[in-house]
Amino acid sequence: MKQKLPQKFYSRLWRAIIEFDLIAAGDRILVGLSGGKDSVFLTYALAALRASSPRPFELAAVTLDPQFSADFDPAPLTAFCASLGVPHHTLNADIAGAIAKGGGKSPCFVCSYFRRAVINSFAVKNGFNKIAYAHHHDDAVETFVMGLLYTGQLQTFLPKTKLDRTGLTVVRPLIYFREKELRSTPRLHGFTPIPSPCPLDGKTKRQEVKELIRGWERADRHVFSHLAAAMRQSPATELWPQTPSRPELQAMHRAFWGKDDPDC
Repeated sequence: MKQKLPQKFYSRLWRAIIEFDLIAAGDRILVGLSGGKDSVFLTYALAALRASSPRPFELAAVTLDPQFSADFDPAPLTAFCASLGVPHHTLNADIAGAIAKGGGKSPCFVCSYFRRAVINSFAVKNGFNKIAYAHHHDDAVETFVMGLLYTGQLQTFLPKTKLDRTGLTVVRPLIYFREKELRSTPRLHGFTPIPSPCPLDGKTKRQEVKELIRGWERADRHVFSHLAAAMRQSPATELWPQTPSRPELQAMHRAFWGKDDPDC
């Protein structure tokens, strides 16, 4: 299959790659390919970029069977990757069993943890130095809002993350794509995305936040761009200082009153 990208997609991919230094010459990149619209497009797009990149890189894809159902069939994904000249690997991991034994932990946390662990281990054993995931701009903004609402922290995932323990680097080349754009991409590559096998698909906190942001956007079309801007480090940021520790509070009280505060 000859890969062809619209110029606007091509430019946006290269912007992310250049701005965040996502690809270096000689990289061996493993794409996390679930079969959904985002990861399928990422695999197709990187295969297209590989042909014209001034920095040569190798590309392969990996699909994880989480064993949520008995009818998992990787054959369509293997055929799709073969048409792109991309080696495809399939791994098995009893994530459904791990969730059942999660001891009250969030199913999404358990699933994410075990997925990353299995894929990272495979990447290290097979000589890959980078893993590419298909997280897009909406994912980043939703993660930012979830952190604010549910943990009280201003944080989101980064376009490029070095994993010190394994030496791997995680890259996210679709960081400048909106999810609504990616819904149209099956017309480019002709592959029909595979529905998520997750039994909680559409019933998570992330889905709640996704719908919350959509509601805000209906009221004000600038909301999303403002949230995206808030994720950036900025000299205009004005936040309260970090909460002082108990010893720091005691020192402040002592400096003000000349004595310790027993209730501090």
